Amino acid sequence: MRIEATHRVQLVFSLLDADGNGVLEARDFELMAGRVVAAAPGCDAAAHEAMRAAFLRYWTTLAAELDADGDGRITFEEYTACVLCPERFDATVDAFARALAALGDPAGEGRVARPAFVALMTAIGFGRGNTDALFDAFAPSPDDRISVTTWVEGIKDYYAPDKAGMPGDRLVDGAAV
Repeated sequence: MRIEATHRVQLVFSLLDADGNGVLEARDFELMAGRVVAAAPGCDAAAHEAMRAAFLRYWTTLAAELDADGDGRITFEEYTACVLCPERFDATVDAFARALAALGDPAGEGRVARPAFVALMTAIGFGRGNTDALFDAFAPSPDDRISVTTWVEGIKDYYAPDKAGMPGDRLVDGAAV
């Protein structure tokens, strides 16, 4: 596993720990889903529900794969073992990526404008500067939009344990890309 992947996952774990208690629990994913959905007021109820369902799936995948003692809590060490293991987590990441990108494209045009991207990424907890750097790395069009496909693939790459020097590394402070 590349060190860059570990840094990316450390950041996501800290963001998903929405209540800041050092472990992931179902409540964290409910809180995060609420924040992200609230950042996309122009989307319809189906898109909002798909995002909530993606967060729920994220949690249920983690709980099913990792919560052997049934305490409803996932530590960082447990989390890393699952999310950096593509065969265990790919389908969950794919569903999450598609639901998030759909919120950024409420008209279904296949493109996401910077303001929508920034609103969603900052709702998750990523810093504004890092979010802008990521958007720029996705090579936006002259009208400052990126393709939904580019964003979905970028999210999936973010969880790849063997990748480095890719756009998602810009979300981690101090990352060299």
